[in-house]
Amino acid sequence: MVSLNGRTRQSWLPLIVLGVGMSMIIIDATIVNVAVPAIMGDLGLSATDVEWVNSIYSLTFAALLIPLGRTGDVRGRRRTFVIGTVVFLAASMLAAAAGSGAMLIGARVLQGAGASMVVPMTLAIINSLYTGPRRTVAFAVWGSIIGGMAALGPLAGGWVVTDFGWRWAFWVNLPIGLLVLLGTLRVPESRDPGAAGRDVPGVLLSVLGMSSLVFGLIEGQRYGWFTARDGGLSPIPFAFLGAVLALGALVLVERARARAGRPVILDLSLLAIPSFRYGGAAAMIITLGEFGLILVLPLFLQTAMGFTAFETGLIIASLAAGTFLAGGVVPRLPLAPRIIVRLGLGLEAAAAIAVGLTVSPALGPWSLVPWLIVYGIGIGFASAQLPNVMLADVPARLSGVASGLQSTIRQLGAAIGIAVLGAVLVTGLDAAMAERLPGEDALRHAVRESAGAAVATIRDPAKHAAAVAAAADATRRVTIVTGLVLLGGVGATLLLPDTGGGRREEE
Repeated sequence: MVSLNGRTRQSWLPLIVLGVGMSMIIIDATIVNVAVPAIMGDLGLSATDVEWVNSIYSLTFAALLIPLGRTGDVRGRRRTFVIGTVVFLAASMLAAAAGSGAMLIGARVLQGAGASMVVPMTLAIINSLYTGPRRTVAFAVWGSIIGGMAALGPLAGGWVVTDFGWRWAFWVNLPIGLLVLLGTLRVPESRDPGAAGRDVPGVLLSVLGMSSLVFGLIEGQRYGWFTARDGGLSPIPFAFLGAVLALGALVLVERARARAGRPVILDLSLLAIPSFRYGGAAAMIITLGEFGLILVLPLFLQTAMGFTAFETGLIIASLAAGTFLAGGVVPRLPLAPRIIVRLGLGLEAAAAIAVGLTVSPALGPWSLVPWLIVYGIGIGFASAQLPNVMLADVPARLSGVASGLQSTIRQLGAAIGIAVLGAVLVTGLDAAMAERLPGEDALRHAVRESAGAAVATIRDPAKHAAAVAAAADATRRVTIVTGLVLLGGVGATLLLPDTGGGRREEE
């Protein structure tokens, strides 16, 4: 392998391989969301089954990020990446061949496990491999892939599911994954030479704590935050209590093991690094806010405005265009990474508020495109360079556990974003329906419980028009709240130190 300080094209091959691997994970998640209606019809799944198809993946992914991030440091990051890719491909084939809901849900568990190995290892390998200006470029590419593929996923999903069927949402991973496995032959191995031994209590506590916390955040709307719909006690408070106890115990156990010189899966010294600590806070706010538009716009465009899934995908794809554009611009900016993050958040916040002010029942198909391009540019700036800032002062030997923790923070931000902004959407729909269609309690209940999807089923023209206006009001509220949250993220970046875009060398 040619030195990364050289100027040969070969030195960028690991980044290409890692980027394609990340793309496979991200696109698969978004394609599955688009494929849900077809899956329901073919396998005869209930609404509860479908919710578990999505949530079990998120639960497994979040629960295993920290322990598997540390596993990469100990056993080898490339090896962990390869194993994760193999597990993900095997699970994809099982999902494609699934003949029942139970088999599909089981396959999604395995997919989540594979993804939890692949995602943090991409960051860990980049962090240990690239330094100086090339590090800035590498993270710019990584961030563009994250934002761009998340936006392109619905477009690809609409095409694949419509023309080939829902099973191809999983079969498509096979050729991509095989190319990734072939490419890993040119990715250098790296590990923490000082790491050894097992931390069984840490693994058990981290898995229990993270799965309980993410379960509570994702399923709170469905089960009820305090009281279940049948009047009984909801399981959600118990999930949060279990998360607090498990994560609190994790901190105490890991601190005691570190003092005794025993192996740990969570190195708490990471939180003593200002760039990682404050960058983590900013990352959670950023991810929470970024889910605002992705959460409500596709729903509004399809159910209220009547756009097809493919048309909606084309509109959302403009966000990807902005993200990829930013990926090419960031390395040329004569600005510190923290300034680029701040600039990106500012663009995201402004674009989100502009989208909110643009949304209306008379919305044209391309009215949102300029603002979504700006939003995508903001994502390309902020999401691309925040990992650069967070990991800049992290020793390369801790890249795996730091990347796993960074990914966990993002996953938590996403779960909180879904919970909080989902609640804003539902309450906004309820209030707007009550104002525009007083006395229509059954219709109001249907629209609220479906998060607006029931708007498309209303046949009465006057009631439909009122419901569309209510959906526009609720969507406007969520996007403006998203903009305000992102402005809070701008404030969090003020605490970030100037890392200079480099990485602390090993002592």
